[in-house]
Amino acid sequence: MSVITITKANFEQEVTNSTVPVLVDFWAPWCGPCRMMAPIVDEIAAEKAGQVKVCKIDIDQEPELAMQFGVMSIPTLIVFKNGSVAQKSIGLQPKPAVEELLK
Repeated sequence: MSVITITKANFEQEVTNSTVPVLVDFWAPWCGPCRMMAPIVDEIAAEKAGQVKVCKIDIDQEPELAMQFGVMSIPTLIVFKNGSVAQKSIGLQPKPAVEELLK
């Protein structure tokens, strides 16, 4: 499964109403650590297809969503389960740490 771009318009459908856990990557194109995180997020999307939904939110395009979830620095990864925040991680993380968030 590919990574889904999230906006205010599709947040509820893709994240809140998801029947599987959702990993949301809050990022921005100008952020170096975010660009380093991107291949890890993409790998997880491919490896966990069907088990986990992987989404990205560009904080420059969707500042209200970033504010709503208290994103103060990026990259921030948030795992949603049953529409609620289950885990949160701030900063560049190695792949095993991201996988641990999803457990």
